[in-house]
Amino acid sequence: MQRTFIMLKPDAVKNGHVGNILARIEKEGFKIKGMKYLQLSLNDAKQFYKVHSERPFYNDLCSYMVSGPIVAAALERDNAVSHWREIIGATDPKEAAEGTIRKLYAESKEANAVHGSDSVDNAEFEISFFFKGHELV
Repeated sequence: MQRTFIMLKPDAVKNGHVGNILARIEKEGFKIKGMKYLQLSLNDAKQFYKVHSERPFYNDLCSYMVSGPIVAAALERDNAVSHWREIIGATDPKEAAEGTIRKLYAESKEANAVHGSDSVDNAEFEISFFFKGHELV
């Protein structure tokens, strides 16, 4: 079994897509190992996305991520990282395959509904950023 980190971004929460995305998570065979509904602080957003701090979109991304509540979750299943990346689709919903989460629920390339870890190592970091050991089952 492998774990991955996912986040339902402010646009997905604001537009009422949390239930549909959680249902998809369960349908895809993921087990939810931890989940939180929270509002990120600007400092937390900057820390979480510091890998992008030199990119031109960094400040806009951080501002967007504090614009509303998010749902953070740790998921588990075989090949969790790659499977989640497959079902969320391309970053730009215009390029995402039919039936993917971003094709169904994203507003734009910037407001793209969900985040998913891009590697096992990043998943471990991202899960530990949001969850203490006792908060995972």
